[in-house]
Amino acid sequence: MTEAGTVKGQEFWRWQEYHRIMPKKWTNKDLITAGVDVGSVGSKAAIMVNGEAYSWGITRTGSNSPESATKALSYALEGTGLKASDIKYIVGTGYGRVNVPMANKAITEIACHAKGANYIWGPTVRTVLDVGGQDIKAIRIDETGRVTSFLMNDKCAAGTGRGMEVFADLLQIPIEDIGGISLKVEKEPEPVSCTCVAFAKTEAMGLLRKGWTKEKVLAAYTRAMAVRMANLINRVGLEKELVVTGGQSKNIGIVSRIEVILGVKCLPMPNWRDEGSLDPMVAGALGAALFAKALYEKAQKA
Repeated sequence: MTEAGTVKGQEFWRWQEYHRIMPKKWTNKDLITAGVDVGSVGSKAAIMVNGEAYSWGITRTGSNSPESATKALSYALEGTGLKASDIKYIVGTGYGRVNVPMANKAITEIACHAKGANYIWGPTVRTVLDVGGQDIKAIRIDETGRVTSFLMNDKCAAGTGRGMEVFADLLQIPIEDIGGISLKVEKEPEPVSCTCVAFAKTEAMGLLRKGWTKEKVLAAYTRAMAVRMANLINRVGLEKELVVTGGQSKNIGIVSRIEVILGVKCLPMPNWRDEGSLDPMVAGALGAALFAKALYEKAQKA
């Protein structure tokens, strides 16, 4: 063990940063727009060609939001042949949306995740659960992706992406494996605390000392997260179809438990590892790029 959260250099909390270019072409006549989503944990940028996803990049948010925005956009442009000057309009969104230096306009992540979910899954989506790095949002939308109502959790990182990073460090399990491992229990344990990261971590350490397995501790925590998220969805008013966006959309342990608690099935998760598939983690950036297209076209008509 070299430092907190690492074994032989492994950083258990660190999720995968990656870049994707969709299998399509662009020309000088195409309308290029972009969305840059600077979250509290991750920064995402998406490039659209005529309102269709073309490329995106996912990076870690650093201590400087403008630098994180610039890094994410540069990553999304990498290998496309496009330059920043080719982009006609950029919308910034997310936790650091007011600090996206290249943005023509800033729009809330609630609106952008709603629009992005509509783009990824289609017009049947009515309820979106966005699990961010430091907050959770339950969003009701119409068939166009417009927000009709929403609720946010209280300001605590428990039950969010950051809370899951803390548990990955504590248990020395890669964060991308946590969801599947949490399901490897014969019986669901009682949930642990999910109101405070520090308290939940202390409680988990106590359970490990009592002989609980890592799988059981993870099951208890992910179940607690799922209960909290399901309660938020019920408060905003669950309406089918339901989808999950943000980094924890990839956590099968949370998503499957939400389905059990609510008695519904989420729309199928895109296989984001495939070359031609979209990624719910970039829903906010995709939605922002769609708003950018609409705003540019509106300006051209004025």
